Amino acid sequence: MSETATPPLLILDGGMSRELVAFGAELRQPEWSALALMESPDIVERVHRAFIAAGADIVTTNSYALVPFHIGDDRFRTDAAILADRAGRLARQAADVAGRPVLVAGSLPPLFGSYEPQKFEAAEAPKRLAVLVPALAPHVDLWLGETLSLIAEAEAVCAAVAATAKPVWISFTLDDATNDGPPRLRSGEDVAAAAEWLAGRSTAAALLFNCSHPEVMAAAVETARPILDRIRPGIRLGVYANAFAANDDDGAANETLSAVRQDLGPERYVAVAADWVAAGASVVGGCCGIGCGHIEALSRRFALRGRGAQ
Repeated sequence: MSETATPPLLILDGGMSRELVAFGAELRQPEWSALALMESPDIVERVHRAFIAAGADIVTTNSYALVPFHIGDDRFRTDAAILADRAGRLARQAADVAGRPVLVAGSLPPLFGSYEPQKFEAAEAPKRLAVLVPALAPHVDLWLGETLSLIAEAEAVCAAVAATAKPVWISFTLDDATNDGPPRLRSGEDVAAAAEWLAGRSTAAALLFNCSHPEVMAAAVETARPILDRIRPGIRLGVYANAFAANDDDGAANETLSAVRQDLGPERYVAVAADWVAAGASVVGGCCGIGCGHIEALSRRFALRGRGAQ
C-alpha cells in the first residue's frame, strides 16, 4: 500500500481497568469496571483525560462490562441504559475539553462473555444491543464492537447500529495459540474470512484486532491488508494488543486482574507496534494491561505519520 494511500495514523487509548485502579477506583467481581461507573464516575473521566494527555486521538467509553455477565440480568434490565449513558457522557466530556480533536468510540462488548464464542446467542444479541446503543449514541462519534470472537457477533453489532448512521469499527480477538497456519479468530474462523466479510459491509469503516498477544497481530494485519485493499481500498486497519502473561488468558477475560508481562514496557510495545504499522495498520492503541505510558510512547513514535482525529 502506498504512503499516499495510507490514512493518517490514529492513536487509540489503552486498557481501562488497571488505570482505574491506579487512579483509586475499586474493581471487584462481578461488576468489574462497571463498578467505577456506579461508585466513582469522576475517576472514569480522569482516566479518559489521562489517555488524551498521553496522546490518544480516540477514547473508548467505559461500557465494556455493561452486560449481564458482569452486572446481572436484573440490573442490566433496570440500570444498563443509565450506566451506558453515563459512560458516554464521561468520555464525551473528556474529549470536549481536550483542546484538540478527540473522537469518542462507543464500546459494544461481547454480550455473552469474552473469549467464549460458543456462548453467543444470535436471537438474544439484538435485545441486549438495543439497550446499549440508544444510550451511547448521543455521545459517540463511532462504534467499536470490540473483543469479538466470531463473525456472527460482528454481524449483530453492524445490524444494531445501522440506524445511527455512525461509522462502525469491528475489532476481533485472535487465537493466541496460532503459531502455524493462517491467523484465526478465537472461534476458529480465519482472519481472511473476517476481512472478506468486513470488506462487504458498507457501514464498517475499520477492521481491528485486539485483546490478544502483540506477537500474533502482525500476521493478522498482513493477511487482512491485501484483502481490504482489493475490495475496499483505504479502509482502516488497526491493532490494540493486551499485555497478558502467557497462559493467563485461557479462560474468560475479566474474571480477575490477570498477570501482565514484565517484558512489555512502553519501548518494547512500540517496537512491536512498528511491525503492525509497517504491515498496513493505521490505528494503534492498547488493550488490557497497556496503560498511559504505552500510549504516550506510541504517540511519540508515530506522531510524524500525520496523526489527527479524522
